[in-house]
Amino acid sequence: MEKALPVGVENFEDIVKSGYYYVDKTMLIKELLDLKGKVNLFTRPRRFGKTLNLSMIRYFFEDTGNEERNEQNKSLFQGMKIIEAGEIYTNQMGMYPVFELTLKSAKQEDYDMAYYMIENAVIMEFERHRNVIERAKERLSSREYERYTAIADGKAEERSIRNSLQLFCQCMYKITGKNTVILIDEYDVPLENAYFRGFYEKMVGFIRSFFEAALKTNQYLQFAVITGCLRISKESIFTGLNHLRIISVLDQLYSEHFGFTEAQVRQMMAYYGVESRFPTMKEWYDGYLFGDMEVYNPWSVINYMCDLRASIKAFPRPYWINTSSNDIIKDMVARADRETKGQIETLLAGGTLDIQVHEEVTYEDMHSKGENLWNFLYFTGYLTKESEYFKGKYIFLKVRIPNIEVTTIYENTILNWMKDLIQKEDFHDLYQAMEDGNAERMTEILNSQLFSTISFYDSAENFYHRFLTGILSQSENYLVKSNRESGSGRSDIIVKSSSLRGRSFILELKVSDSIDNLEDDAKKALHQIYEKRYMEELRTEGYKKIDCYGIAFYRKDCEVRFGKRQGSGKE
Repeated sequence: MEKALPVGVENFEDIVKSGYYYVDKTMLIKELLDLKGKVNLFTRPRRFGKTLNLSMIRYFFEDTGNEERNEQNKSLFQGMKIIEAGEIYTNQMGMYPVFELTLKSAKQEDYDMAYYMIENAVIMEFERHRNVIERAKERLSSREYERYTAIADGKAEERSIRNSLQLFCQCMYKITGKNTVILIDEYDVPLENAYFRGFYEKMVGFIRSFFEAALKTNQYLQFAVITGCLRISKESIFTGLNHLRIISVLDQLYSEHFGFTEAQVRQMMAYYGVESRFPTMKEWYDGYLFGDMEVYNPWSVINYMCDLRASIKAFPRPYWINTSSNDIIKDMVARADRETKGQIETLLAGGTLDIQVHEEVTYEDMHSKGENLWNFLYFTGYLTKESEYFKGKYIFLKVRIPNIEVTTIYENTILNWMKDLIQKEDFHDLYQAMEDGNAERMTEILNSQLFSTISFYDSAENFYHRFLTGILSQSENYLVKSNRESGSGRSDIIVKSSSLRGRSFILELKVSDSIDNLEDDAKKALHQIYEKRYMEELRTEGYKKIDCYGIAFYRKDCEVRFGKRQGSGKE
């Protein structure tokens, strides 16, 4: 019987015990022990296995205070690569108290609610270890015990929560004689959310003091692993933390432990018997380079595998787009000046940008200059490295969009932005020109709109079609029917009044290969309306006044041609 695929399963014990398909990432543990980093910050794009890896680390190292439970945790790793690595590593199993904290729930509308969610996560972890405390509370001072139980009972003030991780480690050391392993997942979620919600400075102040107490002056710390999407500036969060080791997507170290390698993807597809769809899998979900390691998006691979198991003919989809609000892309598009729009169009056309690497940035820096924006997009997975080089004393990257899936995120965001923009405009002049048969004025208005948009040309027909239907749909006097979207094989766009006595229009679109072909292609589009008798649909409905337009597009230029006016006696 085939193993189930772990869509959204982020608990290591659940994956192993429930018999899900697991891509073995346990050699991450070996690398952590070999390199002996005191505080390790891993920055990877969202949904690249960070949470599952932290869960795995917890089950490997944690001394639960219960011998039977410790043995159960050890059994989870049977048959995995870390066991084969030898006793020097397996001797570390079940050796330390582990404090595991996720900050992903801090994505809230205001500071108070975000803080409450962080506080609640701390409380739950204190409660999870209460049995250890209660069994040997005599080893703690009365003040330590009171402070611990106040947090576990949800009665502590904010200043106590700020110092809670240091208190936890201190108490655990007094009881067990062992230092604590601290695991913090999605550390930058509260900061990203606070930036977009308008309480960034207040959240930075809390996170800074929270981390300082746990990581800077904590003599009871064994080691810490922190994960997030972005490397927030040391000056902003990790003040004075000299033993912090930051491992980003640029580094060779740990490069294969987040995301799936091509060999792992091929092995998974072979296991489920869907190897024939590998070219599609690669085209849609590959394209990332961590260090020099080629990496696939694991979230999307697993989701597509689920669809392929149901049908080998399943179409790929942009699964990653639904895992976040994509606020960074939305904000970028909304703020884009003419230069940025041109750079986005270059990327969407399959081109590259050269950027200087700035690894230590803050959210407030995002719009201070263009390079910060592109660095944000690179480190969060919306761009990938094609190559890197030194120029003077600095590292530069050639970056591009990783794959088809991420391209669709840009395109959908741009189309939604364009739709919102169009809804704010008054297109009375365009409707008037269309009613008057004034093709020259229509050309002028549409060209002006195209100039202010962000265009993409790899799926140009879809872009121009949605561009034009979005504009035409603003009229309260006409209904717009998109035959291309309905797949009818008829004219591209029909615009008609609600009354059969009113006006109606047929628009046929073409995309030109060059600017020189615009006029000819507009004429061809118009000729196609008559040749294929597209007017018959409207005549059958009962419309008498039918106007026809052929429109050709090339990049940010268009040409409109007006044809015979049906039902008015005019040519």
